[in-house]
Amino acid sequence: MTVERSITDKIEFRLAQIRKWNPEVNAIVSMRQENDILDEAFNKEKLPIEEQGELHGEIIAIKDLANAKGFKTTQGSPIFANEIADNDDIIVARMRQAGAIIIGKTNTPELGLGSNTFNPVFGATKNPYNLSKSAGGSSGGAAVALACDMVKYADGSDMMGSLRNPAAWNNVYGMRPTWGLVPSEPSDELYLHKLSTSGPMAKNPHDLAVLLRVMAGKDERQPNGVPFFDVNVPLKEHSLKNKRIISFMGWDLPLEEEIRDLTEQSLKKFEELGASIEVIDLPMDMEKIWEAWITLRSWSVANSLAKEFDDPGKRRLMKKPLIWEIKRGLSLKNDEIIQASKTRSEWFKKMASVLNQCDAAVLPSTQVQPFNIEKEYPEFISNYPMDTYHRWMQVVVPVSLIGLPAINLPAGFCKNKLPFGIQLIGKQFSDNNLLNIAESWHSATSFPEKYPPTFIN
Repeated sequence: MTVERSITDKIEFRLAQIRKWNPEVNAIVSMRQENDILDEAFNKEKLPIEEQGELHGEIIAIKDLANAKGFKTTQGSPIFANEIADNDDIIVARMRQAGAIIIGKTNTPELGLGSNTFNPVFGATKNPYNLSKSAGGSSGGAAVALACDMVKYADGSDMMGSLRNPAAWNNVYGMRPTWGLVPSEPSDELYLHKLSTSGPMAKNPHDLAVLLRVMAGKDERQPNGVPFFDVNVPLKEHSLKNKRIISFMGWDLPLEEEIRDLTEQSLKKFEELGASIEVIDLPMDMEKIWEAWITLRSWSVANSLAKEFDDPGKRRLMKKPLIWEIKRGLSLKNDEIIQASKTRSEWFKKMASVLNQCDAAVLPSTQVQPFNIEKEYPEFISNYPMDTYHRWMQVVVPVSLIGLPAINLPAGFCKNKLPFGIQLIGKQFSDNNLLNIAESWHSATSFPEKYPPTFIN
């Protein structure tokens, strides 16, 4: 008979993992004192069961782009290095309400820009499967904390793969939910910029669904959002027989050859589990999607950081890719933005037509394996030059541009023993269906449980 451990016992285990791993990988930053964490856990032990939420007694470190009251929100930037949050962001307040104990923040790239987690405030977060390699980003600290069992649940955010890329490189699950399912902050502009969303990360689909359930739900201060969507927990593991999954591998994207091979192996695994796989004629040229994406992304970044950019002192603290992004965004003309929005609308209609005829689609989550941590970003993929700092993450753009749900599924390892993942992509509001397919995949593979990172003191 299994005896349920107390909250403090479970937290002691997590704290031991933090003491073991964090000095090496640098995933959790701005952490509270252990005694304070344990005191809060002790108080939660006394709560009657009817007051215990879905995250009762679980410790969570919040991605350092979101506000958690009393903690610094540095965003990995010297510009905001001393900013202390007066209030919780919506998702943080919901996690607290569900019983979570906030212990600190998880590291992120400077202002969340780029899929390599390093910044001048806290330094680099290392991949626990090889400390010389990148952990991905921008939710790199969150993914590493999960992989090392420092936490059971982690939040992240995803504009351009930030819940998918680091999940793939750390052998965990990361979910970008349908846009609007998880509310953003009620800022001074609520209508125009619909590219980024927060979402959950975990080591299995069940925990992913639990955290999504806590995070999701309309906030009445915002005009956007989904008022009546409920995340189904527990998940139902189904046979994948009669499930139709399409492959988007026909896009002419530069991929490392091993990434291509592992994606094809993953598609064969779905076939072994009973699904039918079909490679389709692609509904739109990838370059057209990319051009719309970089236009809307630059426009969004420039608008959000225009005030800081106009301050010469703060501009000097910005890294070169950020300055490039802002300058590009400020140079855009109205007709360029309108055309990008039209392309975006066209792409949504074409994808809706395709995805309405299947259960899910598959792409790799990254185009390269984890690279050396000293490298800011890859300049080539298989001798194909990258013309921007983020072109090497183009594979995530078809989802990000139109706010579709996608889950990174841990899908094995490269020959160098570094993790690999695939995107499971669904139509709008098919989040529950994707989670159930992910549960079936996890039951058959269990990569996070079978192959945790190893570390010897």
